[in-house]
Amino acid sequence: MKAATQRSRWALTWWILAAAAVFLGANAHLLYVAIDSDPGCIAHLKGFEAAPGQYRAAKSSC
Repeated sequence: MKAATQRSRWALTWWILAAAAVFLGANAHLLYVAIDSDPGCIAHLKGFEAAPGQYRAAKSSC
């Protein structure tokens, strides 16, 4: 009986470690993509004039 309890504890420990590894790996990937990505410039209004249905970037880097 003691061996079965110890085996189930080890199995639970390994499942928790595996879940933590997947969670940390996914977050590391999201951080990498957020830092590495550069969406580039898109067409937008550059002046301060208002045009219906069109938007202007808050702070243009283009």
